[in-house]
Amino acid sequence: MIVGLPREIKQDEYRVAMTPVGVEELTAGGHEVLVEAEAGSGSGIPDEDYAAAGATIVASPEGVFGAAELVVKVKEPQPAEWPLLRAGQMLFTYFHFAADETLTRSVLETGVTSLAYETLRNRHGRLPCLTPMSEVAGRMSIQQGAKYLERPQEGRGILLGGVPGVPPAHIVILGGGVVGKNAAQIAAGFQADVALLDVDVDRLRYLEDIMPANVNTVFSDRHNVVEQLQRADLVVGAVLIPGAKAPRLVLADDLKLMKPGAVVIDVAIDQGGCVETSRPTTHAEPTYIVEDVVHYCVTNMPGAVGRTSTYALSNVTFPYVKRLANEGLAAATAKDEGFAAAVNTFGGRVTNQAVAETFGLPFTPYEPESAA
Repeated sequence: MIVGLPREIKQDEYRVAMTPVGVEELTAGGHEVLVEAEAGSGSGIPDEDYAAAGATIVASPEGVFGAAELVVKVKEPQPAEWPLLRAGQMLFTYFHFAADETLTRSVLETGVTSLAYETLRNRHGRLPCLTPMSEVAGRMSIQQGAKYLERPQEGRGILLGGVPGVPPAHIVILGGGVVGKNAAQIAAGFQADVALLDVDVDRLRYLEDIMPANVNTVFSDRHNVVEQLQRADLVVGAVLIPGAKAPRLVLADDLKLMKPGAVVIDVAIDQGGCVETSRPTTHAEPTYIVEDVVHYCVTNMPGAVGRTSTYALSNVTFPYVKRLANEGLAAATAKDEGFAAAVNTFGGRVTNQAVAETFGLPFTPYEPESAA
């Protein structure tokens, strides 16, 4: 199989979808790997390393997309890349379709087979390709929150951990999944006062057992969310419904209850955001202010730490890339329902029910035998 690795073109995206060791394994297995020039430069991986592993370095994205049967990326295809996609080609990347109707309809028109990292499940029902980037984003959320709470960044001028005689910041984390757990661990290390909210009582019991004393678990209902927002210096939106749009937990009017200069880090922005006033931002222009509350809604947070993120992501995605290359789509998904769940579009049809329902599009279940 011909596998293509293009350079990411989304603004301030420094990750790359495969490391040289992946190229070496594929080429050793008889596959051809095309790597766009400078694809790995943002992660500190030079073209020479890919070439030494057996890749062919290609000068343009057209050369990669035009020849590759399987294209492996990090972020959703950008508008400039849509015309390069074709029917029957496989594209394996993060899509987050439910947050972007234009992207969804444009990709559908190409006929490309979309395999989404964020809906792929392992044998335990977990989301292995989402987990490492959620870990990175969760940890980064506290770093960014600490920065934007500083007064020069228009925050409240609060030190997360306080000092003797001055209380620490109160951090509210909405969601106790992978993002929320990692955010809480880092926030606890800063010696902040942390409230971690979730609707799953069993999950809250688990988190209560593993978290230090300065992290308190709170059941997430409307009353408790509003109460916590009134106390918050920093709010981290960490909720996720796989493949679907994020629920709105913080309404526009709720911001009037918050302290002036409080900060919201909406990690859920990739799925539309869990704060009503959230809108996508970039690393170049990461924040804006509504009702005196600083909003940070960068859609590719882990892209800023490209080297860490690239290796963490490749560790979990490459085994699936290898299976696609060795077995083909039909065989690889026929024996693994969780892998089949990654197929979001196939043959110009939506094969993910949550995406179809979000935009009122027809839903057609994916059948592996149809890919044979």
